[in-house]
Amino acid sequence: MFVLAEMKDVVRVTPEHFHQSLTESITTLLNRKLANKVVLNVGLCIALFDITCIGHSYIFPGDGSSHTEVKFRYIVFRPLVEEILIGKIRTCSREGVH
Repeated sequence: MFVLAEMKDVVRVTPEHFHQSLTESITTLLNRKLANKVVLNVGLCIALFDITCIGHSYIFPGDGSSHTEVKFRYIVFRPLVEEILIGKIRTCSREGVH
């Protein structure tokens, strides 16, 4: 149901985040990028659990942002095949069930 998924990504830290610590800005950007999104073959991303490794940061010519390779663990909702979930339906519309 809820699992920790090990993932890696290159995070683009813009200059407006340079006043924060690197870990703080990476946490903010990863949550903004992945929270409440479905990643193929992973599941529905809930929240960042921890950062396991922060690689080197690179600044490319013509781009003021730093690009940092990060390995992290994310809390993911991944139901099993044929798993039955019990809940209450609040509303139902063309967009989906809530």
